Amino acid sequence: MSDTTQKEKIMGTRKKLVTIAITYILLVSLMGCGGRDSDADESYSPARPGVSEGTEVLEDNAVTVQVSSEIEELEKGFSAVRYEGEDGFAAFLAGGGAKTDQEVVQFLVSELFAESRSGLTMNTRAFGCSTFSVQNKEGGYLFGRNFDWNTCDALVVTSYPQEGYASVSTVNLGFIRQGAGMAGGLLNDDMMTIAALYAPLDGMNEKGLCISVNMIQDSAMISQDTDRPDITTTTAVRLLLNQAATVEEALDLLGQYDLHASMNYMVHFAIADAAGNSVAVEYIDNEMVVVETPVLTNFYLAEGEKQGIGTSQSHERFDILTVTIAEKPSMTQAEVRDALDSVSKDNFGEFESTEWSIVFDQSALTAAYYHRENYEVAYFFQITK
Repeated sequence: MSDTTQKEKIMGTRKKLVTIAITYILLVSLMGCGGRDSDADESYSPARPGVSEGTEVLEDNAVTVQVSSEIEELEKGFSAVRYEGEDGFAAFLAGGGAKTDQEVVQFLVSELFAESRSGLTMNTRAFGCSTFSVQNKEGGYLFGRNFDWNTCDALVVTSYPQEGYASVSTVNLGFIRQGAGMAGGLLNDDMMTIAALYAPLDGMNEKGLCISVNMIQDSAMISQDTDRPDITTTTAVRLLLNQAATVEEALDLLGQYDLHASMNYMVHFAIADAAGNSVAVEYIDNEMVVVETPVLTNFYLAEGEKQGIGTSQSHERFDILTVTIAEKPSMTQAEVRDALDSVSKDNFGEFESTEWSIVFDQSALTAAYYHRENYEVAYFFQITK
């Protein structure tokens, strides 16, 4: 690609970011919300196996999704899109990263296009999750993930950056909203997709590296302060998806940056690779601690005075998954789905739901999504190298 063509592509990306910055507020939520989205249709049942244009029906309850650059709604509250090209993330890191979500916004607005200024903000709240890694009966490994939340909109983003690995990740689209007091329609697909690239909550890349962000209910915060460049929670996820092939590489990368958890909420990461290595990365007194574990929910695993701090229900979900893996040390994709179902929110009588469940096949590089606890319908995404 010529230098002129490359500059034109970058400028095209920058112009999209400017339009976002001028017109809209981006509410990227990492940590749950206090109520249901006001525009959510609570009477909607997601149990339709029907598919829109661009998808292929594999069987009654399985759909393979052909993703395009236009956001496609697969069912109410569940959409997908493909991004290919310059994502600006290498420049973000080269410029020192960001200590806060607001600094991520400043990068998107000021660094990529200096003419634009305000109109973009990021906020965070709380969520619960369950993740586990297990051997695949058909060879390789599987990684299961539940995202527990109130009713919201999910966007699956398949990304093919010019610099970095291809990946599939998930964003809470319900937190991308029109800016206060601004007229006009919703963000167009290009704008929405660019914003979403910096806000993944989980994902898998073309090397089979999986990552999930899980909250811990604790008053402590993560704000490392050295001379290293800075990253926030969601940009840490993007960093690993773009650059890490193994758990070892992921840990090395995280060690090169100061992490600042968004809105000062405590989180930890579940990371697993295609060779079956799986760890929890926690931050105790701003020091990164690594614990080898196939299961992670929402309490500290690291030895010491913090161990066990978290919600009582997260302990229950952890125990259920630990017993399940002990009884079935290797599973099929369907068995991982059933294990996720066993710890989904409908089992606990709470107002939240499991908004999405994912089974990542780390060898086949497929992601099977189940939306809002409807485990009868699977949407399959394929990462192509």
